[in-house]
Amino acid sequence: MATSASSKLSKAVKQQYMELPQGEKVQAMYIWIDGTGEGLRCKTKTLDSEPKTIEDLPEWNFDGSSTYQSEGSNSDMYLIPAVMFRDPFRKDPNKLVFCEVLKYNRKPAETNLRQSCKQIMGMVEQHHPWFGMEQEYTILGTDGHPFGWPSNGFPGPQGPYYCGVGADKAYGRDIVEAHYRACLYAGVQICGTNAEVMPAQWEFQVGPCEGINMGDHLWVARFILHRVCEDFGVVVSFDPKPISGNWNGAGCHTNFSTKEMREAGGLKVIEESIERLAKRHMYHIRAYDPKGGLDNARRLTGHHETSNIDEFSAGVANRGASIRIPRMVGQEKRGYFEDRRPSANCDPYMVTEALVRTCLLKEEGDEPTVYNK
Repeated sequence: MATSASSKLSKAVKQQYMELPQGEKVQAMYIWIDGTGEGLRCKTKTLDSEPKTIEDLPEWNFDGSSTYQSEGSNSDMYLIPAVMFRDPFRKDPNKLVFCEVLKYNRKPAETNLRQSCKQIMGMVEQHHPWFGMEQEYTILGTDGHPFGWPSNGFPGPQGPYYCGVGADKAYGRDIVEAHYRACLYAGVQICGTNAEVMPAQWEFQVGPCEGINMGDHLWVARFILHRVCEDFGVVVSFDPKPISGNWNGAGCHTNFSTKEMREAGGLKVIEESIERLAKRHMYHIRAYDPKGGLDNARRLTGHHETSNIDEFSAGVANRGASIRIPRMVGQEKRGYFEDRRPSANCDPYMVTEALVRTCLLKEEGDEPTVYNK
C-alpha cells in the first residue's frame, strides 16, 4: 500500500512542538478554492489576538499564477474571509478561515461561485431553503490505487461493503472516524457517515444547512478530509467514477426543501418543483459537475444506482431516478426531495444555486437569469 513519505515522519516528535504554548498569538489558516474549481489551497498567518467574528480577520493575498488563477505578470489575488471555524488540527484558539477569491480588479475569480450563490440565496430568504448533501468519496494510496485493494487485482464483488463491519469489508475506517470528530470540533454541520457500496468508498452527510451555509460547510468538510488523509499518508478522491467497470461511482446527492414543502400539504409544492426540474434537466446536468456534465457522463449511465444522464426521471424510493421522493415524504405528504444527479466533485454553491433558481425563482430555459445586484 503506497503511503506518503510525510506520513512516516514521527508524530510523537511533532507533538512535542504542538504542545508548546503560543502566548496571545493565534494561527489562522486561510483556505480557498483554486483555479480548477475542485482543488483547495491554504496558508497561515499570525494574528495578535483571537478573532471573534469574521470582521476581525484581515484580507490577504496570494500568487494566483501558481494556483491556475492568473498570469505571472499580474498575479496578486485577494483572499476575502467569508466564514470561520475552529481549527481541529492546531486546536483552540486557532482558526480555519474559508475565503472568497477576488481578482486584481476586485471581481470574483472564475471559480469563486460563492458570490453569485449568496446573491441568489438572499432573494429567497423568506422561503428558508434547507439543504443536506451526501458527499461520497474514495480513499486511494499515493499511487492512485484504491486503499486496501489487492495490488494486482480486485476485491470481491460489491454486496458486503455498504455499511459493512469487519476488516474484510470496511477499508479505512480510522480516516472516517478522525474526519467525523474533526468536523464536530470545527463546528461543521456534519450529520452522519457510512461505508459505501464500493470497497474504500465512504460517504459523509452535511446538513441541514440553510442557504449559503450549505456550500460553506461542505467545502470546509472537504478541506478537513484532505488534511486528515494527508496525516494518514493517503489521498481522497472525489472523482465521480474512480474505477471503471462494475463498480459504483461517487455522487453528492442533494436533499432540498423549503418552508412550504415542510408544511402540511407540502408534497404538492414538491411535485411542482419536480415538474420545473424536468423541463430544465440539461441546465442542471451542466451545473452539477465542474466540467459541465463531462465528469458525470462517466457516472450517470443508468446502472449502479444512477439515472441516465440524458433522461429525467422521478419516483418514490427509486434510487435509479434523477429525483427520489423518500417513502416517508410520500406517506406524510410533506418534507423534501433528493436530487441524485450532482457528482461527488460538484461545487455545492453551483448546485444549491441551480435548485433555488429553478424551484423558487421559477426560471426556465438553458441559461441562468441575470439579476441586478
